[in-house]
Amino acid sequence: MEIFLYTLSVMYSPGPVNFMGLNAGLTGQFSRTLGFFTGVGCSMLMLFIVFGYAGAALIPHNYLHFIALIGALYTFYLAYKMMTVHTELDTGQTNNKALTFWNGFWIQSLNPKAILVILPVTTIMYPAAHITGSLILIVSFFISVGAAGAPLFYSFAGSVIGKKLSNPIWLNRLDKILGIFLIISGLLMLSDFLKGMHLI
Repeated sequence: MEIFLYTLSVMYSPGPVNFMGLNAGLTGQFSRTLGFFTGVGCSMLMLFIVFGYAGAALIPHNYLHFIALIGALYTFYLAYKMMTVHTELDTGQTNNKALTFWNGFWIQSLNPKAILVILPVTTIMYPAAHITGSLILIVSFFISVGAAGAPLFYSFAGSVIGKKLSNPIWLNRLDKILGIFLIISGLLMLSDFLKGMHLI
């Protein structure tokens, strides 16, 4: 469960890829950018598969509870950063050229936020949840669909709600909600550590 809470919290928080999707919606290009969303999802799937299988091969199961503690602390740090950041959005620039599959693929592949999602999941959460073999591919596929859905959601919201979502107050409220999801995810990882230490 913490895998999906963690990934959704980070992927749906405001960031460069989601802002590109939002801008596409605000400028009336929602239906012309479906390839962009697919590119984002394909990039995440590729990264999850590469790091997922490497992570499964590198992490010894005897030390998973210590790794879970590190993951919990890191997740609490991300939640703190997310809940204390003040988001500003500049939608003044409009680009008439529609975003493509390759735009989505490359921007997500080079997005540091993507690595922030992938590394804790593939090195800590997958092994702790005994997600190995073909399960890595299956779970990674569903997470990648969620990754494609993040800019799609922002784009759809931009096209439906329009200028109201461009108010930074709404984005900052979203940051707080997603920060709470990260705290819950961190608490679940901390619970894995305490179980591994036989403290609960």
